[in-house]
Amino acid sequence: MKFLDLAKVYIRSGAGGNGCVSFRREKFMEYGGPDGGDGGRGGSVWVEVTEGLNTLIDFRYQQHFFAKNGQSGMGRQRTGKDGDDIILRVPVGTEIMDEDQETVLADLTEVGERFLLAKGGNGGFGNLHFKSATNQAPRRANSGQDAIERTIWLRLKLIADVGLLGLPNAGKSTFLSATSNARPKIADYPFTTLHPNLGVVGIDGVEFVVADIPGLIAGAHEGRGIGDRFLGHVERCAVLLHLVDGTSETVAEDYQTIINELEAYGGELAEKPRITALNKIDSLDDEERAEAKAALEAAVGGPVFMMSGVSREGLNDVLRSMRTQIDEDRLRQQPQEEQDTWQP
Repeated sequence: MKFLDLAKVYIRSGAGGNGCVSFRREKFMEYGGPDGGDGGRGGSVWVEVTEGLNTLIDFRYQQHFFAKNGQSGMGRQRTGKDGDDIILRVPVGTEIMDEDQETVLADLTEVGERFLLAKGGNGGFGNLHFKSATNQAPRRANSGQDAIERTIWLRLKLIADVGLLGLPNAGKSTFLSATSNARPKIADYPFTTLHPNLGVVGIDGVEFVVADIPGLIAGAHEGRGIGDRFLGHVERCAVLLHLVDGTSETVAEDYQTIINELEAYGGELAEKPRITALNKIDSLDDEERAEAKAALEAAVGGPVFMMSGVSREGLNDVLRSMRTQIDEDRLRQQPQEEQDTWQP
C-alpha cells in the first residue's frame, strides 16, 4: 500500500565538539600562551512541511535520522566545524507526536512551516576561552554537550473541507468520482477503498476539497474491518457528508451504526456539522424512495437529501448545502477558462 499515514521515527541530534587544550609553540616565542579553539556545534534535527507530498511513505524505508557531531577544537585558535543539520520533509497536515502517541508536539498545517525536533549540542570551550590576567596558562577545556536522542511518531491528517462517511459500498467513491476529477477504485464489493482519496469539487464558482475514507462497520472502534484509523483524516473538515445506501433494507440502522462509531471515536468529530443524504435513489421507484426517506428522516431527526452518484440526480443540491457549511476563507475561486481569440 503506497499510502502511509503513520510512521515511527528515531532521531538523534549531533553532539558538540570538545574544546582543545593547546599552547602556542614557536621559535623565539617563549611565552606563546594558550591557543586551543572551541568545539563546533552539533547538527540539529528539523521537520519541515514540503509542497507536493501527500503520504509518509518515505519514512517506511528510512526510520533513523542522525545528525552529524561537531568537530573538536584545534590549536592555533581554530574552532571545530559545526555538524550539518538534518531536515525531515513531511506533507501538509502532519502531526508530530511523542513516543506515547498522545502528546502532540507540533501540528504542521502550512507549507514551509518548520519545527525543531532535537537541538544540536553546543561545542565546549577551549583553553583560550579561560585565559585571564591571573590564569595565563589554563590547562582546562570543556567537553561538548551531549546529543539528544528521542523517538517520535508522525501522523498525517489530510487537509480537506468535507469528509465522506458511510458504510462500505454506500457510494462514497462514486460520489467523489462524479463530482471531481478524482478517479478512486469503484466496485460492487465492500472495502473497495483501502486508503483515503482527495478530490477538488466545484460549485457556483468556488472549489473545496472532499476526502473519501474507507467505510466503517459496527465495531470499527474495536478494530473490526479496517477500523477507525482513517477517521483522523476527516477531523480537520468543516462538514461531514454522511451517505446512506438507499437500496439497503435497514437505512435507519445503517445510519445509527456510523453515528455510534463517531461517538465511540471521541473528540470533536461527533459534534461536527453533518449532512445526511440517501444515495443510490436511481435504483428505487417512487414508493421505495418515499419509504426510505421517511425511515431515514425519523432516525436523523431532520431533513435528508436524495441523490444518486450514478445518475447525478440531486448532486448539485448536496454540493450547495456543503458549500454553505464551509467558511468563506476556506473556499477557493474556480479558475476562469480563458477564451482563445482568433487571430489571422
